[in-house]
Amino acid sequence: MTRTTALVALCLCTVVLSACNTDRQAVAPRPQAPPPAAASTAAKSVMQGAGQAVAALDTTTPAEKAAAAAPASGGGKLGRTVASLGDATEGGFWVKTPLVKAPAKGRVVNPGNGKSANVDLQPLSGGGAGSQLSLAAMQALGLSLTDLPEIEVWQN
Repeated sequence: MTRTTALVALCLCTVVLSACNTDRQAVAPRPQAPPPAAASTAAKSVMQGAGQAVAALDTTTPAEKAAAAAPASGGGKLGRTVASLGDATEGGFWVKTPLVKAPAKGRVVNPGNGKSANVDLQPLSGGGAGSQLSLAAMQALGLSLTDLPEIEVWQN
């Protein structure tokens, strides 16, 4: 009896597997889903050239870049904040942060690589916990446009 049961089970498995195999051949392969987006649509369009290129958006002059890279002294550390790319069409070296209540001069430091830039400190309207960096400041700190780094903010 067990031989008969095993033989019937084997035959059923063979029939089922052969039916599955024919159905698989008849069905067209499914297209693969696109990979998940690693960056925001705005940042992607800037980076891929769908809009304006990063170089076209960076309107800072060589003199402004040199002034931003010059070492600054004095002042005090206001704190650390997570920063994202601010309005890429707004030129200059600036950071909008909730760490200041009034416009001032200062600098930002990327503790990951030690790079710093002299910037205009601007209060971030609307509150919030994070800060926004200008395109030129992001580049001076050696950051990717899609990074969300923790930076140090100093006031002169």
